[in-house]
Amino acid sequence: MKKLLIIAIVMIAPLSMMAQKFGHFNSSEIVSAMPEYTTAQSELENLAQQYEADLKRMQDELQKKGEDFEREQANLLDNVRQRRQQELQDLYQRMQQSVQDNQQAFQRAQQEKMQAITDKVLAAVKQVGEAGGYVYIMDVTMGIPYISTTLSTDVTADVKRALGLQ
Repeated sequence: MKKLLIIAIVMIAPLSMMAQKFGHFNSSEIVSAMPEYTTAQSELENLAQQYEADLKRMQDELQKKGEDFEREQANLLDNVRQRRQQELQDLYQRMQQSVQDNQQAFQRAQQEKMQAITDKVLAAVKQVGEAGGYVYIMDVTMGIPYISTTLSTDVTADVKRALGLQ
């Protein structure tokens, strides 16, 4: 009796494995179709342009003050010359710090905007997975070396529908 039960389990196990559903989707295709992505890209572009304009203003100011100093330095008293040199160095350091601060702020803004989009896509994938009874749904853009298109269903269109796209 035990042998018969074991044989039955061994025979049924592969059948239950075959009944499992696997899916895959292309997050790049989905994200690029989202209006939130277009908005985020536009906002990030505007932010980058603002940072570039701020840097240009600082560079222009530094250059003008540097040129003024070069013209006038021969006629300046030593203490005034040293003070002006220090002002130029301080302005240069502020400009360098501003560049670093702007880069960090831009990266934070980019991460925040993309995280909100990613969260929305993942919620839609979860919804499709639960509704379709999938065991796994993998993102093909994440460097998965091989996904069998015969054993896995492409749910990209389903995820787009869940997001209200198309």
